[in-house]
Amino acid sequence: MNIDQIIIEAIDEDVGSGDYSSLSTIPANSKNKAKLVIKEAGILSGISIAEKVFAAVDSTLKFTRLIEDGAKIEVGDIAFRVEGSAISILTAERLALNFMQRMSGIATSTNKMVKILEGTKSKILDTRKTTPLLRELEKMAVRHGGGFNHRFALYDMIMIKDNHIDFAGGIPKAIDSCNKYLLENKLDLKIEIEVRDFEELQQVINHGGVDRVMLDNYTPAELSKALDLIDNRFETEASGGITENTIRSYAETGVDYISVGALTHQIKSLDMSLVSD
Repeated sequence: MNIDQIIIEAIDEDVGSGDYSSLSTIPANSKNKAKLVIKEAGILSGISIAEKVFAAVDSTLKFTRLIEDGAKIEVGDIAFRVEGSAISILTAERLALNFMQRMSGIATSTNKMVKILEGTKSKILDTRKTTPLLRELEKMAVRHGGGFNHRFALYDMIMIKDNHIDFAGGIPKAIDSCNKYLLENKLDLKIEIEVRDFEELQQVINHGGVDRVMLDNYTPAELSKALDLIDNRFETEASGGITENTIRSYAETGVDYISVGALTHQIKSLDMSLVSD
């Protein structure tokens, strides 16, 4: 679902047949101004989405961005101003805030981890652990925070995980089957395979046929040993319960990527509010 569709459906969900609170209390021709005030320091994300929300509710509203997505924000900063129909501003307010607060929370959390990785080669990745139908926005927020997107969905990268391996009859069969499928269907996709222990890793090294190896639930010490065995044959990715407290030790092994599902599914929204200007 693209962003415009998301916004249209979100407005329909929230407004329905009408914003009766505003319609019943505010004169139809009333004009007003409002500003978005930042109440918690972090990284801004979603201002472009908020602008689309206000425009979708009322194309005559004047929206002025004062801070761009990806910028550092402090308490008291004003992210944007909007002016025009008072009813339209109030109707769009909550939806715009919902998007911006969650996206800014994701961007802020991502940026904290990105800063922890400074000085290492490792890049932080998100996962598919996103809110259904909001993946485009949540992955956008990760980028605003300085992180990188893993595959977007099931169709843009082959990910051979433990269940695929078990159901296929083992690592060599799973890899060969994937490569055959890509060839037969004329698909140009990277192949990543998850390994759970050193025996599985050795099978992948011996067999080849993949682009990246995901080392799942390895300790930093085990990860260092695994990277020595891989010896740059494949891209490498560490995953599995990695937190702010442990991510630096994983990055210092020299692993290429570190994926953290919590970037998008365990997020505290950033505090901000729309007030009369």
